[in-house]
Amino acid sequence: MQQRVAQNLNETSSFGYPAAVNSDTAEDRIRASGLSKSYDNTIALSDVNIDVRDGESVAIMGPSGSGKTTLLHVLAGIIQPDAGEVLLQTKTGQKDVAKLNDEERSDLRLVEFGFVFQQGLLIPELTAMENVSLPLLLQGVARDEARKRSEVLLDELGLAGLGTRRIGQLSGGQAQRVAIARARVTGARVIFGDEPTGALDSKTAHEVMTALLDSTVGQGRSLIVVTHDESVAERCSRIVRLRDGKIVQTKSETQR
Repeated sequence: MQQRVAQNLNETSSFGYPAAVNSDTAEDRIRASGLSKSYDNTIALSDVNIDVRDGESVAIMGPSGSGKTTLLHVLAGIIQPDAGEVLLQTKTGQKDVAKLNDEERSDLRLVEFGFVFQQGLLIPELTAMENVSLPLLLQGVARDEARKRSEVLLDELGLAGLGTRRIGQLSGGQAQRVAIARARVTGARVIFGDEPTGALDSKTAHEVMTALLDSTVGQGRSLIVVTHDESVAERCSRIVRLRDGKIVQTKSETQR
């Protein structure tokens, strides 16, 4: 695991961050097809196809129970679909996330994906710096190096001098910026957001979404966001709407 991580980080910049990409020449990072998922008699996904390119932001919308969170969890390897494939272009070649076992998907999430959730899911007993450093420490990166990379990101996200504070000592917007830093610190190419601004007031939500976009598509990463907020979705390059487990509408910026 540590050897693979070291190789991955060497393929990017000195801090493991990818460079920005040209949208005209960007390639598919994720190609998912035929995704279906049911829970007992409830159909969560039904033959869903979706592709996500490098440097693209995709908002997934729909009413409660439409399947949007299930789709995000399938794309991220948190759950496996009943049918279909999720082809991910990783730093070591293409993999079908849907066919990996639990341990392989866990390793993949640690290296290839970053996550920003509604409440951040940060560890309250740890400082901001320790929360950001944690994914690197789990990969076997030396503590001093992990702290160095974390400090750079915290500074970049407007949190200079706040690294020693625990999460409860930060505002909601500051905590979400810590979550963004944690999602970025490994150099992950795909960032998933599950209602990342849902617990924030409108002004703070706008600021956090700006930071999230700058930290992802602004540096060539792919961003996939589940949201109920139309103002958040409108800032993404593509909006995908689900209903009853099926994609019923897809609109790009040029179509809106």
